[in-house]
Amino acid sequence: MFKKTVLVSALLAGIAAQALPAAATVFSAWEVANVPWGDTLNVRKYPSSKSQKQSAYPNTTLLAMTGRCTEGLNLFDIETWPKWKKAQAVRYRWCEVWHDPAQNGNFVTGWVYGRYIAPL
Repeated sequence: MFKKTVLVSALLAGIAAQALPAAATVFSAWEVANVPWGDTLNVRKYPSSKSQKQSAYPNTTLLAMTGRCTEGLNLFDIETWPKWKKAQAVRYRWCEVWHDPAQNGNFVTGWVYGRYIAPL
């Protein structure tokens, strides 16, 4: 657990140091989970399975979540909940991520379906 916490902290610090706009300074760390073997989680431009695909990540990939989810859910409001309860809260919602799909330092927001993410 300590290694994962250190890794998450380093990831978020690296993202913050590279390309964050002034208003986006805090992220919630989650990871890709529950994706079938050999498949990946698509990150979409908008919260819809029909929206443009920006990138895709396999299970255990760390995600920097902005906190915003559909239906008015904010991940920071549920931060103190047990992991199972947080996972249930996002299960049928889309949540916004901050990522670098081209891996060139140009970070953008995208959306992932909550069924395939898990809190750390």
